Amino acid sequence: MFGAPLARRIAEFFTAGAASAQVPFPQLTAREREILELLAAGRSNAQIAAALYLPPKTVRNNVSNVFAKLQVADRPEAIVRAREAGLGS
Repeated sequence: MFGAPLARRIAEFFTAGAASAQVPFPQLTAREREILELLAAGRSNAQIAAALYLPPKTVRNNVSNVFAKLQVADRPEAIVRAREAGLGS
């Protein structure tokens, strides 16, 4: 028999592994994922910059990085991929 503290730690270990495996687009940084979420919600670069308090050039660079990492050609294709993964709703 396991004690309660050990059983809790084992459960947390397996639960944490499952949660991290479900993160969409693990190749993206947290900021890139946040920007992709806003892209999928239909926000423009200017709106994303204002919402995240970032310079527009930083947003443009991050959007370009997202496109490259997702291997998509343009914004609509990135939005489709994001929405299929459950982002932007």
